[in-house]
Amino acid sequence: MITRIPFSQIKATIDEAYEKFKPNKDGANANYIPYLANVPSDLFGLAICFPNGTVYEVGDTKFAFGIESVSKVHTAILVLRQYGAATLLEKIGADATGLPFNSIYAILLENDHPSTPLVNAGAISACSMVQPLGDSDGKWKAIVDNITDLCGSAPQLIDELYKSESDTNFNNKAITWLLKNYGRIYDNPDMALDLYTRQCSLGVTASQLAIAGATIANNGTNPVTKTKVFDGSLTPKITSLISTVGFYEHTGDWIYKSGIPAKTGVGGGIMGVLPGLFGIASFAPPLDGSGNSVKGQLAIKYVMNKLGFNLFGAEKFEIDFDK
Repeated sequence: MITRIPFSQIKATIDEAYEKFKPNKDGANANYIPYLANVPSDLFGLAICFPNGTVYEVGDTKFAFGIESVSKVHTAILVLRQYGAATLLEKIGADATGLPFNSIYAILLENDHPSTPLVNAGAISACSMVQPLGDSDGKWKAIVDNITDLCGSAPQLIDELYKSESDTNFNNKAITWLLKNYGRIYDNPDMALDLYTRQCSLGVTASQLAIAGATIANNGTNPVTKTKVFDGSLTPKITSLISTVGFYEHTGDWIYKSGIPAKTGVGGGIMGVLPGLFGIASFAPPLDGSGNSVKGQLAIKYVMNKLGFNLFGAEKFEIDFDK
């Protein structure tokens, strides 16, 4: 059975979600990174992008915020592009840790394995794998070019955030050298950590993340630029990674309540992917105790549940853009 949803109904629901949750004052900005603590906490944006290139957005969708851990998805895609799905599974893994995103204990429990490129350990390992090996500038160009391809426009490094991250990344330094000890860093460890820190400090908008999500949903073709970014066979691999660990130790709760794979970042961004239908993104800096945007979660769940979209449902959907 195929259910046709009028585009006008989707727009109205996006607007409803924005108005309903904009006044919410729950949560607090990340305070362990000075730059993030000072981002205005009342900013809120919601954007959705479809495979035909249509983008609908409301609120502060053009404000460039720190991409933070959402960048892990982008660099996982880059590693998949450069090495293929089998090598990523062998060298990093694709399993949820069930522990916080920056857990050192998770590495020990997994017998030296980073587990997934969507937690800090696996993301640092992924940065070490990025080609060309041994070339920091070349690696950085590959990372930024890949994010640009996915988002349809270039991110911009937020220098103040990069300095804040670099001055406070002691836990990630410990993770990096533990991985090096286990043979899971595949290039210079200091270089890998710096690249990871820099990519987390890139500024993106909710609109850009919605387009990136739609690129994944559209089997690797950016719906706005029409550029083929990656082979469509990788979409199920990417979506499965997001489904298992996008919200870290609370991913199961998120999927159960929302029905959409999504990745969060402590900068306040969330990027969701519903294969074949759309990418959706939100931005709101105040976070819950696990580092996930409070308003962003509420808004995306509202949209998904109000419209009946669910990755795991038997019902199939089409968007009617003429209505």
